[in-house]
Amino acid sequence: MSNKMLCFQCEQTVPHKGCTIKGICGKEATTSNLQDELTLALIRYAQAMEGQKVSDKDARLMMEGLFTTITNVNFDDPSIQKLIAHVDAVADQRNAAGTGTSAAAILSPDQLFIGDPDIVALRTLLLLGLRGMGAYAFHALALGKSDDAVNEGMFSGMRAVGTNHTVAEWLDLIMEFGMTNYRCMELLDAANTGAYGTPVPTEVTQIIDKGPFIVVSGHDLHDLNQLLEQTAGKGVDIYTHGEMLPAHGYPELKKHAHLKGNFGTAWQNQQKEFRDVPGAFLFTTNCLMPVRPEYADRVFTTAVVEYPGLVHIDEVDGKKDFTPVIEKALELGGYTEPFDGLPGINGGQTVTTGFGHGTVLSVADQIVAAVKSGAVKHFFLVGGCDGAKPGRNYYTDFVAQTPADSIVLTLACGKFRFNDLDLGKIGPFPRIMDMGQCNDSYSAIQVALALADAFETDINSLPLSIVLSWYEQKAVCVLLSLLALGVKNIYLGPTLPTFVSPTVLNVLVEQFGLRPTTTAEADLKAILG
Repeated sequence: MSNKMLCFQCEQTVPHKGCTIKGICGKEATTSNLQDELTLALIRYAQAMEGQKVSDKDARLMMEGLFTTITNVNFDDPSIQKLIAHVDAVADQRNAAGTGTSAAAILSPDQLFIGDPDIVALRTLLLLGLRGMGAYAFHALALGKSDDAVNEGMFSGMRAVGTNHTVAEWLDLIMEFGMTNYRCMELLDAANTGAYGTPVPTEVTQIIDKGPFIVVSGHDLHDLNQLLEQTAGKGVDIYTHGEMLPAHGYPELKKHAHLKGNFGTAWQNQQKEFRDVPGAFLFTTNCLMPVRPEYADRVFTTAVVEYPGLVHIDEVDGKKDFTPVIEKALELGGYTEPFDGLPGINGGQTVTTGFGHGTVLSVADQIVAAVKSGAVKHFFLVGGCDGAKPGRNYYTDFVAQTPADSIVLTLACGKFRFNDLDLGKIGPFPRIMDMGQCNDSYSAIQVALALADAFETDINSLPLSIVLSWYEQKAVCVLLSLLALGVKNIYLGPTLPTFVSPTVLNVLVEQFGLRPTTTAEADLKAILG
């Protein structure tokens, strides 16, 4: 059977060859091929813009295009076709106005993803990183924050993706991108904290109260805030899901009394957890899985998320009207009694979030004192994406086995493997500190840099070990930023990316000490000696 598609951008793809008939994520071959066409359109757009100033309008279109190609975002072919046509039209306008490269010079999908395995690996690393950064920049722009270096970096990066380079040149481009993405994460941190305040530690219930409710999934705090404002006083409670959990720590969001708690666990369990739930669901970003018929009538999408047959909430003049979502929640009515049937995966009914760099650094002197006294002997940063493939219980086992004199910093949805565990405290510090969403890797970096400064050393000399889980493209851009910052000896799992060739992997191992996870016991022994 001939290949109908080729996609290997996520962790759950078919090992060693990628998805060629249908995406394991659920996307059809037609959707995958349209995403490739969109990628080529974005390359043409970037080349047409060469030598011209990137406006916020240009940047937003690039962000939207990159975000649309991320795993579990858009399954709707007509909307992707419409976006391709729009990108091509704008590229033609920019080409006529400047000195950019003509469309005829652009690579085909085969040239992008087939060929010398080392070049394909390096090109893919940069492309997937750009997709992740596009998502972060999209969220920052929604809150009015943009940055010329980030905007220019998206366009220059996509021009680079559409051009051939030597291995050395690719590595330089990837490191340059990593620093640009670091700036982008800083920008998004400033956008989120500027709009909603510095996160504070907050205990969040997993119990759903009686009455109408809406579950909000994804990452977009701006969308959540609009929904909170529109549901105020209407008798509709709001619950977070997945990567939206850290919203509970932001003062300007948690002030809404009807932001009640968190629903369920990580994204990959939604088809089971959404079944028979008398509430509405709003997806602001990934991760949306193929929607089952039994709950499709209550799932809504917005922004770049689209799925055939679902109601999509568009933005009009900078605002969104979530009335259809609210009306569905009222129609369904919610539970008649508090529902406690969706605890964390380890049985916990509460989780805690809000340990961003603002909170942690406010007590940095106490943390330094705890290290100097021997009360805290090691820090672990265990975070990243969760996923459906077997083997991710590694992260539960790893955290459960960390020594009692260690602190676990975590972020992104990988934390749902262990964030309901009660590991106790070291003095005033809980042993598990949730720093936020995947983009809040910026917070973890700031804490590490502050500790390095306090101990007059560098990050790699700290009693700090980084153990990452990956699934999609935002994890790729975070990893590339860590490498660009010189962070070494990162453990990565649960499997290594299919698109990374043995030669490129060897470079990452030799230059950065990157290593695959093995077992929790063996890796802890290697780390602690």
